[in-house]
Amino acid sequence: MKSNLKYFIGLFIILLSSFVLSTNTKKPEPKIVLKEAIVDSTNNTKTEVVLKKFSKKETKKVTHKLDSLLKRINKRHDFHGSILVAKKGKLVYQNQIGYADFRKKSDLSEASIYQLASVSKQFTAASIMILKERNQLKLTDTITTYFPKFPFKNITIQHLLNHTSGLPNYFWVAENEWKKNKAPTNIEMMEFLETSKVSKFSWPGRKFDYSNTGYFVLASLIEKISEMSYSEFLDANIFKPLKMNDSFAFSFQNDTLRSNQLIGYRLYRGWRHRTIPNTINDAIVGDKNIYATSKDLLKWVNGLNSGKIISKESLELMYAKGKTKYGRKIPYGFGFRINEKNDEKIVYHFGKWNGFSTGITQYQEDDLVVIILEHTSYRSMDYLNKQIKKIVEENFDS
Repeated sequence: MKSNLKYFIGLFIILLSSFVLSTNTKKPEPKIVLKEAIVDSTNNTKTEVVLKKFSKKETKKVTHKLDSLLKRINKRHDFHGSILVAKKGKLVYQNQIGYADFRKKSDLSEASIYQLASVSKQFTAASIMILKERNQLKLTDTITTYFPKFPFKNITIQHLLNHTSGLPNYFWVAENEWKKNKAPTNIEMMEFLETSKVSKFSWPGRKFDYSNTGYFVLASLIEKISEMSYSEFLDANIFKPLKMNDSFAFSFQNDTLRSNQLIGYRLYRGWRHRTIPNTINDAIVGDKNIYATSKDLLKWVNGLNSGKIISKESLELMYAKGKTKYGRKIPYGFGFRINEKNDEKIVYHFGKWNGFSTGITQYQEDDLVVIILEHTSYRSMDYLNKQIKKIVEENFDS
């Protein structure tokens, strides 16, 4: 009897060891789980606002196709991020794949908060329009109206919004002329520009020249006029009204990292992920440095388009192509790129910064919104947008 017992115990140990060995050597499949949207009808700003969602039956086919796309781009192109698709303001699809933290091997979730990079600019532009509607500024006002010592003359707020200001790149100024160890804030850079020897690129209004400097100056104007920090203004006038409870502006060396706030990575030697450190330019806000979840961004698009933040007239200005002083149209509105071709109008913006690759695209004729957020230096945002749109067109009817 004892020999039989020893035999079965030995057999059990062998089988258990084989199982553990096989689970440790097998490469795990990327986790990809579609969760139901949280619905809460209370007025508590800490709860999630209702996001209407198409039924599982309606989205079954498109969900399967987009899940497959997520797995494919994760495996082939090192995509670690989120995709969200909405039609007529209703959620069609939202999911994520990959790691939030490569050292801890923790997975991304719906609660993961991404740096928006240049997608942040549309929040700055909307904030300017809020102040305009309150008669606290005019688009024709010059920057020297509010900052008399600003060294570049005859630049209007509209020049900044449309990227026709001709301003120099503040990145270069910070990297080559700033001598302090601590990264400059907006007000510190505005003051530093007064003594900088850098010259402007072109005369105001002459041509379109995409400018991060213009949007950091706009954020500085928001702070000066409202007598609030950029972060406080956004929180009070956009994030809280739309219940974007996981969205905020973040200034390096001045703010504390929050729970679920992601950091950016780059791929090293084809397999290892290294974190991307902050730079001397990471304390400045307005051109970048807003963080949000994908669902918060859908709340943003829905709120902006429904008139909850600014008027229809202001929104039309934001979504309209700008012009140079010579009347030549440019492919940029206020905080949005504008693409009009083949009877289709696309309002969008992409962003890249410190490992984050982001995009919000509105296909207006189809009433379709595609939101992509990623944090491992993904490089094919435009191609991925087109793939998603094609899958939705072929696999979803509404």
